Amino acid sequence: MSTVKIKLDDVTLNGELVRPTTGSGIVLFAHGSGSSRMSPRNRYVASVLQQHGMGTLLFDLLTPEEDRQMATRFDITLLTRRLLATTIWLQENPAAHSCKFGYFGASTGAAAALQAAAQMQDTISAVVSRGGRPDLAGEIILKQVKAPTLLLVGSEDYGVIELNEQAYSFLQCDKKLVLIQGATHLFEEPGTLEQVALEASHWFMRYFTTPASPQSDKHHSNDATGIAAD
Repeated sequence: MSTVKIKLDDVTLNGELVRPTTGSGIVLFAHGSGSSRMSPRNRYVASVLQQHGMGTLLFDLLTPEEDRQMATRFDITLLTRRLLATTIWLQENPAAHSCKFGYFGASTGAAAALQAAAQMQDTISAVVSRGGRPDLAGEIILKQVKAPTLLLVGSEDYGVIELNEQAYSFLQCDKKLVLIQGATHLFEEPGTLEQVALEASHWFMRYFTTPASPQSDKHHSNDATGIAAD
C-alpha cells in the first residue's frame, strides 16, 4: 500500500493506493456523507477486492475543513468533480498503467460514482453501490451510464430500497439489484458486509476481465444475504 497525495487544481486529497496483483483493474472508492477513506466498511470491502487481485484507491473526497460543513457533504456536484479529477490523476499514475477502472460508491458517494461514470463513459468498466443513493444522480444522468452497475441494498433498509428500485428502472446499462438479506443501512448484521464484499468482487472481476454484455437482473434471492454515514 502506498500513501498518496492527490493534487488537484484547488485542493490536495489524501489517499491510499494498492496496486493490483493481477493487472486487471483498480477500484476507486467514493465514500458517503460524514465518512472518509478511513471508513471501516469500505476498507473491509477493499481488503477483499485486494485478495482477489484487484487494486484499490481509498481517498478523501473532501478536506477536513470541507467535511465540517453539512452542505459540502451533500454537494453531489462537488463530490463528482473530485472523483472525476482523481480518476484522471490515477490514469496518469504509472501504477495504473494498462489497468481498467471501477467505482465503488457508498451512500451519497454512489450518486457521485454514477455521475462520474456517465461522464467517463468507456473509461469506467463497472460500478457498485453499497447502501447508496443512486437516485441522487438524477434520471437524465442515470440513463447515460454505460458502465455495468450493481446496486447492493439491505433488505431491511426501508425507504432506500425503493429509491434504489427507482434508480434501477432508469439505468439502461447492464445492471443488477441485489437485496442483502437481513441487512440494514450500515450492514452491521453478521455476515452481511461479507456478502457485500463478495458480490462486489464478483461484479468487478467479471467486467475487468470480459466485455460488458447486454443483460440485467433484478435479484432479491436469499443468496445475498435516509442517508447515513458509511
